[in-house]
Amino acid sequence: MRLSQGQLNLLERCPRQFQHTYLEQLGSPTSLEQQERLMWGSRFHLLMQQRELGLPIESLVQEDTQLQCWMSAFTSVAPEILTPDATQAFRESEHYRTLQIQDYLLTVIYDLLIADDRQAQILDWKTYPKPQNRRALTQNWQTRLYLYVLAETSEYLPEQLSMTYWFIQSENQPQSLKFTYNNVQHAKTAQQLNYLLNQLTQWLQRYEHGEPFPQITLGSKLCDLCQYATRCHRDDRYDAEASPQNLLPNLVNIQEVPL
Repeated sequence: MRLSQGQLNLLERCPRQFQHTYLEQLGSPTSLEQQERLMWGSRFHLLMQQRELGLPIESLVQEDTQLQCWMSAFTSVAPEILTPDATQAFRESEHYRTLQIQDYLLTVIYDLLIADDRQAQILDWKTYPKPQNRRALTQNWQTRLYLYVLAETSEYLPEQLSMTYWFIQSENQPQSLKFTYNNVQHAKTAQQLNYLLNQLTQWLQRYEHGEPFPQITLGSKLCDLCQYATRCHRDDRYDAEASPQNLLPNLVNIQEVPL
């Protein structure tokens, strides 16, 4: 089974939601707002990738004033990132790596990986404002997994690695958050990762015998925004003692719609 940072985040946050989303392939259409955010993110990532490949980007920028604004602001704030250094032994956009642990293939894609004989830097583009809570990003599996996989699949020591998030849409100008790495963090991530994967193996075995994945604590605020709240019987409108028939609307009360 291939696992990304997004799947690990969901598995740790709510195993039952992981089951519905990835094992049962359930879901709901994304909202127009979500679609727009995804579109902006995809367009900026494509712009940065084409630039790294030496492909022309003028047409992309000229057709989109938002991209032009973001690119101009980022160029003024971090010109050193956009200008390759002769000392850099390796530099690649959309760099893909995998690492097998137990029966799982962990996959990561770095927006930009820059390395020389002394250090390696992971850079990640975010097209939303810089978050206020740094701790939440520290605990996010993207930060933990990206650094862990690079340490495990390269000759660099953990202390030689770093990961920087660039928040392109922050107020006034793009802002960044940098995370350094060390042996203590690496060992802790290994322990957390193996524990989570061991749990996943047990849940999968039980799932094959008809037992669903565990649910989070009843009353959690996460359920309020979850698309599976009704399916999990966590919807306020759900009555645990009601029969499934009682959950359906009374047909008598539905007014006739003229054709």
